[in-house]
Amino acid sequence: MHSLMKVTVLAALVVCMGVGAYAELQNVSVGGNIRIRGNVWEADEADVLDTAFVEQRTRLSVKADFTDNVSALIELDSYDIWGEDFRSNYITGVDGRAASGDDVEVYQAYIEASEMWDTPLMMRVGRQELQFGSEWLLGNNDTSALFRGLSYDALLLNYGTDIVSISAFAAKLNETFSDFGDDDVDLYGIYGSYLGLEDVVIDAYWLFIRDDESLTNADIDLHTIGLRGAGEIGAFDFEAEVAYQFGEWDLPGFLWWDNDADIDAFGVNLELGYTFDASWQPRIYLGAAWFEGGDQDNGWGWWNDDDDLAFNRLFSDWEYTEVLDNVSAANLSNVFIYRAGLSVKPTESLDLALALTYLEVDEELEGGWWFWRWTADEDLGLEVGLYANYQYSEDLVFRAGWAHLFADDGIEEGNLVGLNGLAPLVADEDEDIDYLFLETEIRF
Repeated sequence: MHSLMKVTVLAALVVCMGVGAYAELQNVSVGGNIRIRGNVWEADEADVLDTAFVEQRTRLSVKADFTDNVSALIELDSYDIWGEDFRSNYITGVDGRAASGDDVEVYQAYIEASEMWDTPLMMRVGRQELQFGSEWLLGNNDTSALFRGLSYDALLLNYGTDIVSISAFAAKLNETFSDFGDDDVDLYGIYGSYLGLEDVVIDAYWLFIRDDESLTNADIDLHTIGLRGAGEIGAFDFEAEVAYQFGEWDLPGFLWWDNDADIDAFGVNLELGYTFDASWQPRIYLGAAWFEGGDQDNGWGWWNDDDDLAFNRLFSDWEYTEVLDNVSAANLSNVFIYRAGLSVKPTESLDLALALTYLEVDEELEGGWWFWRWTADEDLGLEVGLYANYQYSEDLVFRAGWAHLFADDGIEEGNLVGLNGLAPLVADEDEDIDYLFLETEIRF
């Protein structure tokens, strides 16, 4: 696999140099985006989750189009929290340099060649976003709050027609400058879509993460295979995706015993909506999601070789709650999620929405001995959200929202549902939590 990646990357670079020798510049376009959002999380009782800040992401891109269907894009971005870079001390009046390390980053920078050799083949090499399907497992991290963005250093090949689209990619997630492939993290994937049905798409994919003791002191082989169907049939719209993960997490053991964890988990995401043919275009939807939990207490002490890990949501751009999928935990797993909602469009520029989300634990935490054995409560709580989206102009939009989490017993009893099912939540059953945001965004 490592040799294959090396050969494909080198081949891609050779092709890029070849087309660059003949292509002539035809057009240059400049684009950008400014997104500013004020966030407030506040708990009723303790202040564990009380936080408020304004975040801003600024993006600027330049795209150059050449002859022979060759193009290149460079995009810079900066994610900041207001107040981090102020350059003056009002007490002393002394001004200084901004207290920041790396404000501006090269977010994307790639070369793309399409219709190569008069075929439907496209190649893109360099730093780029990888977005597939509904971004349930592979997205660019720009949903809701904390929209820091996510791009990948990758080689992407796509063969696309009116009927099928097949993408294959290899990405380097962490480089340690060791021997080729050693101590690194790599991502590989194949994503295929069937487009032959009107207003419906059917996807199938395989994703593979190989971690050679890089981000953890362990060898990790994580495979994900999945199927997805989505589209519209009359007034109905639907989203259905199921994925299965398998592999191993080889942890350091004690003496000659292994201390490994198996990866063997399912994930499911479903949503069905109906839009009424009436004024305000009301749409109702029902949804459910399941991220299978793990069993992390099958072994004894350091001889613990029967652990199973929860479903890993990888680089998902889905956030099911404003509280538990953001500040408190990120990437909830080991949960059942039940959703319902209503949206209306009073005017061409205004959208309003109501969202209800109820969460339960899949595998509750257990503890104790013999008849002192105890099991944590499975109920995490109910979140209610109200949202407004106002399209002031074609380029400028305003957004606002409020969400309230009615916390339940299971939220404080140590259930491993945060951080992809590896950590408990930082919350209390007596702490109902409110979230409020105001946002504006302009694209050009």
